[in-house]
Amino acid sequence: MKKFAVFSGFLGSGKTTTMMALTKYCTGHGVRAAMISNDLGEGVNLADNRFAQLNGCNASEITDNCICYVNEQLAERLDGYYSDGCELVISDIPGFGVGALEHVYHGLTEKFPGRFELAPFTVLVEPRTIELLRSGKSGDMEYIFDTQLVEADLIVLNKCDTISAEQREKDLTWLAARYPEARAVAISAATGEGLDALSRALTGGSASMRRPDIAYGGELFSFAMGKISEYYIQYHASVCCDDFDANDYLRGIATRVQESVAAAGFEIPHLKLLAWEPEGDFGKLDLLGTGRGIETVRSFSRRCTDIAVILNASAACPRDTLDEIITGAAEAISKDYNLELAVYKKDCFGMMD
Repeated sequence: MKKFAVFSGFLGSGKTTTMMALTKYCTGHGVRAAMISNDLGEGVNLADNRFAQLNGCNASEITDNCICYVNEQLAERLDGYYSDGCELVISDIPGFGVGALEHVYHGLTEKFPGRFELAPFTVLVEPRTIELLRSGKSGDMEYIFDTQLVEADLIVLNKCDTISAEQREKDLTWLAARYPEARAVAISAATGEGLDALSRALTGGSASMRRPDIAYGGELFSFAMGKISEYYIQYHASVCCDDFDANDYLRGIATRVQESVAAAGFEIPHLKLLAWEPEGDFGKLDLLGTGRGIETVRSFSRRCTDIAVILNASAACPRDTLDEIITGAAEAISKDYNLELAVYKKDCFGMMD
């Protein structure tokens, strides 16, 4: 078996966490698996890939472009994994993934006929997104929310540990009625619930290779994508003659960004903030919107004297405003902690630039 699966889904649906959990689960149950983090940012060892490797996953990354447009690079990476004995490889799609079914699955099939066995095209969704769709409150993002699910062979309701069993059944029933072409399963990547069913669905199933009409590149697509900007920064922070609480430092940055984006009247669906120290300890925070709590994924176990930091963010906000807010937050909070910054790379752009 040499299966390849794409994980699509909106920001914050848990694609990276699920890939990590599933890769470890499969490998621990006799199916050697690997994951590819796909990111639009330039450089190497961006937040998702670095975090996966720090957690001991068999992981690599493709950066500076969506796998939709680098089929040859993707095929080369897959061949490398399969030659190394992997049986299942999973890749995510940056941020949204609208059109990935056509560009990745059909692209690979047309350019490399018979070379890869494609697992069901998989879309992750969290309960909050379903709530927004059901209530008609998804606003400018409705096209993206809905179109992702229209493309799915397999819909994964993630974070099921955060809702009741009754709500889970309601959500699964609603998904089945609205997207009848797809199978829906519930999991919690955080607790491991449902990973067995997800593993069987991917290793035992195949892509339908449907071609639904999603009006890719049309007016609704351009309107929704035109709202989104991406921000990436990598830097080193150090304190001269003392130590500092890196957990509070990271939370201070995330809180300031959250408050500033809200005050400007915009939204930030996802911000990932990862930092590590030379001895190997690390911490990670996720911000999933202006109206939601900041999630501590992992905390530093001790105080630090210096850390490397990667911050990736996607926001429904003009790029210049997003750049000003995040760069300003990092600089201001670093000043509060008397930290000296050395910035290695920074990039901010609009999705339709």
